[in-house]
Amino acid sequence: MRVNVNAQRCIGAGQCVLIAPEVFDQSDEGTVIVLVEDLDDSAQAVIREAVVACPSRSISLAES
Repeated sequence: MRVNVNAQRCIGAGQCVLIAPEVFDQSDEGTVIVLVEDLDDSAQAVIREAVVACPSRSISLAES
């Protein structure tokens, strides 16, 4: 599974970082940064939670 983000769409709410700090961070401007793009199966549930929690819908998942 691969995490995709649209940093231009991101509003910097930081929900993804709160939910999955091992996968997401924020840039100096406050927009989302993906630390780990390719995820193993054990991380899927928490990443799906981050996708749902994102108010700007800037995060998506794709099958690898």
